[in-house]
Amino acid sequence: MPALLITTARGEEFLGKFEAEEILTSLGIKTTVEETGIRGLLFAEVANPIEAVIRIEKMVKEKHELFLHTKRYIPLENVIRTDIEEMKECVKDLLYKIGKNETFRITVEKRYTTLHSKDIIDSIAKVVNRKVDLKNPDWIVLVEVFGSKTGISVIKPGQIVSTVKK
Repeated sequence: MPALLITTARGEEFLGKFEAEEILTSLGIKTTVEETGIRGLLFAEVANPIEAVIRIEKMVKEKHELFLHTKRYIPLENVIRTDIEEMKECVKDLLYKIGKNETFRITVEKRYTTLHSKDIIDSIAKVVNRKVDLKNPDWIVLVEVFGSKTGISVIKPGQIVSTVKK
């Protein structure tokens, strides 16, 4: 199931939920934004999360003032149970995106889990037969653990949209 993980300031989940729904609806993206039960974190199933973040990023540049409560929009190409074996299988399914001569980095963000980042990274790295580049990778294998669910994506650097002005 593809989705977006949306972050807010802690305590602003309710306002962020409505802001995200308005923004996504205005972009023609049909979804319902749900609270995850984790402070500062919202979830929205979408048909194409990569396309969604491209459109959101354009809106951030053109109408930044609309983003008061949501902070980041993170594409999740697949959402699975929080289980290292399932994570490895999911990454295998997305490996076609990384060319044989391209580089990658694994990024893990975790909330409400006893799993250790090192264990997740070590397990996933074993199934990715590509060159590692921690500073300037062609691709990021993104693992977002939020309680009993985990989102996995293979994305280009910059495909997580931040609404915070730089």
